Amino acid sequence: MRLTILGGGGFRVPLVYGALLGDRAGGRVSHVTLYDEDPARLTAMTRVLRDQAAAATAHDPAGDGPAVDAPAVTATGDLDEALRGADFVFSAIRVGGLEGRASDERIALAEGVLGQETVGAGGIAYGLRTVPVARGIARRIARTAPGAWVINFTNPAGLVTEAMAEELGERVIGICDSPVGLGRRIARLLGARPQDAWIDYVGLNHLGWVRGLRIGGRDELPRLLADTEALESFEEGRLFGAEWLRSLGAIPNEYLHYYYFNRDTVRAYQEAKQTRGAFLRDQQRGFYAEAGRAGAPAGAALAAWDRTRAEREATYMAENREVAGVGERDGSDLESGGYEKVALALMRAIARDERATLILNVRNGSTLSVLDAEAVIEVPCLVDANGAHPVGVEQLPLHAVGLVTAVKAVEREILAAAASGSRADAVKAFALHPLVDSVGVARRLLDGYAAEHPGLAYLR
Repeated sequence: MRLTILGGGGFRVPLVYGALLGDRAGGRVSHVTLYDEDPARLTAMTRVLRDQAAAATAHDPAGDGPAVDAPAVTATGDLDEALRGADFVFSAIRVGGLEGRASDERIALAEGVLGQETVGAGGIAYGLRTVPVARGIARRIARTAPGAWVINFTNPAGLVTEAMAEELGERVIGICDSPVGLGRRIARLLGARPQDAWIDYVGLNHLGWVRGLRIGGRDELPRLLADTEALESFEEGRLFGAEWLRSLGAIPNEYLHYYYFNRDTVRAYQEAKQTRGAFLRDQQRGFYAEAGRAGAPAGAALAAWDRTRAEREATYMAENREVAGVGERDGSDLESGGYEKVALALMRAIARDERATLILNVRNGSTLSVLDAEAVIEVPCLVDANGAHPVGVEQLPLHAVGLVTAVKAVEREILAAAASGSRADAVKAFALHPLVDSVGVARRLLDGYAAEHPGLAYLR
């Protein structure tokens, strides 16, 4: 199979390639094409993957067979060339780069509201820049690789998946590792293997709740909610606190901390030495300069990536942990949900008809009655050769309905603004968000973003 990665110079590409190196079943990916508009990033990332392949082919990681046959890697700045012949396309682009993310955060915080990458004003600004580009890419895929399946990593993942689905229908599926990581942590606390547990998770991307975790047909989540010590032994339990989790009767996705503790989080972000986007921008400048340096010894690029990734994971959501008073991340929390593993499992299920159950971003259909059929939601899905099919779930409680429908309304205004170029639609997107408290603030936010981002010049 042939896999194309859009945003192929992106920092997380080695996670995907590493998962491919570990896939030893038949019908595996034999060729990876990296597409990126930045030649320097492509050069650096190609070197990291070269080091990964060399390390993998030097020995058998399982210890029971021949050395790994690494997928071939090519890199290009030509989108149509990258897409031709692709069986799967991973979309992992960042419109405006990390400089844009840092700007999104800074402008929002100056107005006293959250500027996080996918939540609040920052997520809206990022979406307004990204949706027109994502729609264009979807049209190119439909024309150049009509038989390809598209797996969307691009944030805001639910919004971008919904935009691409306008062109690609059910052949685009969004993924995120947050629900998977959360479910895995809960299962282990309850003494179960994650693969043996059914996770009752529902919501939108970065706005969902684990409402039950069934092991052998029995919901074991109430047992965890009753145990304060166990609840506060893992990241989400420490972030939200046992008392609030028991009040909800559910375990929220970590991103709901921005909603439930918004004022505290905004204050912590305003007082921080630099925003998360600015930290990643500066960190990755150093990484790409080091990994792309000509004449570096074999293995140097991969070593630089490993160091950078460890620092990145350790500092994730640092301000939220400060608000909760929980200090540094535990080693057990540093393991993500493994979005690359989710992507590999999704590809296997479709390409080989190996049926799997995965939490994915897909069209709603009739799954949640409070949303229309075209709305992209994040729920457990059964996946087979025909794609991902959402599983029926119990309806949301009213407090969750309020957040989900309000944020979906914001997403729809972003989609409308990106299609019409209407400044009024864009202002409405900002003003309707639960974390933006004034139409006046909404207007100033849009003015601030438009002044700094050429990607918003289409709004008038």
